Amino acid sequence: METSRMHSSESMSKDLSELLKEATKEVHEQAENTPFMKNFQKGQVSLQEFKLVTASLYFIYSALEEEIERNKDNPVYAPVYFPAELHRKAALEQDLDYFYGSNWRDEIPCPEATRKYVERLHYVGKNHPELLVAHAYTRYLGDLSGGQVLKKIAQKALQLPSTGEGLAFFTFDGVSNATKFKQLYRSRMNALEMDLATKKRVLEEAKEAFLLNIQVFEALQELVSKGQENGHPPQLKAELRTRNVNKSYEHGPAPGKESERTNRRHTDMVPTTPLVRWILALSFLAMTVAVGLFAM
Repeated sequence: METSRMHSSESMSKDLSELLKEATKEVHEQAENTPFMKNFQKGQVSLQEFKLVTASLYFIYSALEEEIERNKDNPVYAPVYFPAELHRKAALEQDLDYFYGSNWRDEIPCPEATRKYVERLHYVGKNHPELLVAHAYTRYLGDLSGGQVLKKIAQKALQLPSTGEGLAFFTFDGVSNATKFKQLYRSRMNALEMDLATKKRVLEEAKEAFLLNIQVFEALQELVSKGQENGHPPQLKAELRTRNVNKSYEHGPAPGKESERTNRRHTDMVPTTPLVRWILALSFLAMTVAVGLFAM
């Protein structure tokens, strides 16, 4: 038993970034082999479902970045506070304005699984901020690593403008060299002071973060069967309008003619069968985590 404890202590003496990658290896491999990712690589994506996934990401990043702002001066997070380089909420607002028009806040849905993810982020930020780095690392470095690949696929598959409209989420204007920035981020994260017990909790929270992402697109996948029953993708109600998510975001971007034209054009698009459309669209959510994390 003593030998086992010594082995565990030696293992946990590794850099946090290395431990995170090792701890989540199994779920990474599971995600890599999902049909979502394989189908997405074919470049067949329905815009309507992609819009729903983008909406879920908006709620997730709004919660994450609200808690990051709450803890930006807390030593358990401050060293990895890079809002100009990493934060995605504003970019997602641009994409939603492009896809839905100026009234997007009244239209976007928030399924139960997304709400659960949001609640976890708020709970961690308020009660266990030392675990927030697990969520930030899982999302941001994953997006930064896989973002350019996903951007090119999405732009071609959805026939989006070459000027980048609808793809702001994948565009990191504040990062000129992704490789160097990831090295900087990992070095800052590795320098965070935490004891062995906290390190273990961070690793468990990283796995939880990954599972929460999986649950989001699994919940959306359940809608596939409903879509098959009535012959079209299910339309969700905007069921989450909670204080935690929307209290600070009452005013959307200024409306524009381009957004209105785009919204009409996207609504008129006719994709393929409901099952294929949902699987291909949900692959985006899987890919934003899995592809990027394997590249970290």
